[in-house]
Amino acid sequence: MIHIFRQGSDSSKPTLVLFHGTGGNEHDMLPLAEMLSPGSSLLGIRGNVLENGMPRFFRRLPSGVFDEADLVARTHELKAFLDEAAAKYGFDPARLTAVGYSNGANIAGSLLLHYGNLFSSAVLLHPMVPLRGLTPQPLDGVSVFIGAGVNDPLVSAAETKELHELLASAGADVTLHWSNQGHRLSVAEAEAAKEWLDSQSF
Repeated sequence: MIHIFRQGSDSSKPTLVLFHGTGGNEHDMLPLAEMLSPGSSLLGIRGNVLENGMPRFFRRLPSGVFDEADLVARTHELKAFLDEAAAKYGFDPARLTAVGYSNGANIAGSLLLHYGNLFSSAVLLHPMVPLRGLTPQPLDGVSVFIGAGVNDPLVSAAETKELHELLASAGADVTLHWSNQGHRLSVAEAEAAKEWLDSQSF
């Protein structure tokens, strides 16, 4: 997979695994990650799917509905890539924090549901419920920050709450942060995510 890895300066901090939104690339989330956790190693990944020339992490059907079979396959593909990247770059696979926005938050959520404690923590910004009808793997010991916009035209409040309940029911410690915004990221939301991440013990 196309990616970028930046070795951090602080080995006490987790490696941040970065998942961009639709149309982004492996560089998009780097400035946010550097603000969230200065000194962390960073692994930015580019989605392997193109939608009208825009990179994504999994396909959508023409109706805009997730292609669930592709989502599951891409989830397993990403897990294999993370295993390979840990061996190649020497970061601790037990100390990973996912940071995903929109489509990237959805694939990060799918990785949590399929693999449980693959990430010790996750910052999911404007995520949807990636899959329904799936019994999630245990998420005990995993902390999740969900950033949501009260005026988000793409993600309803009900869907955000459904994801919160799904992750919490699997054992995750979930913090839900609402901002007075739409689907775009805001400085206030990023600052709230940083404050939350700073409060985590790694």
